[in-house]
Amino acid sequence: MAEDVSPEEILAHVPLLCEEKGIPYGYVITKQDLGGAAGLSVGTAAVAILDPGANAELVEDTAKKFAALKK
Repeated sequence: MAEDVSPEEILAHVPLLCEEKGIPYGYVITKQDLGGAAGLSVGTAAVAILDPGANAELVEDTAKKFAALKK
């Protein structure tokens, strides 16, 4: 999720849902950075990885790093 989303309430429920379902999540600084990382030409408030395909190990490692930062 992007930290610069306005109003913040747009994403306020997402961390609670993720924690309830045991889904890892994290934040990036800007919507533009997040959109670019997702291969979009525009910014986006949030993305979800449904099928990491060949990048499953990278996604798992990233999720573990985000989880460690929350502790």
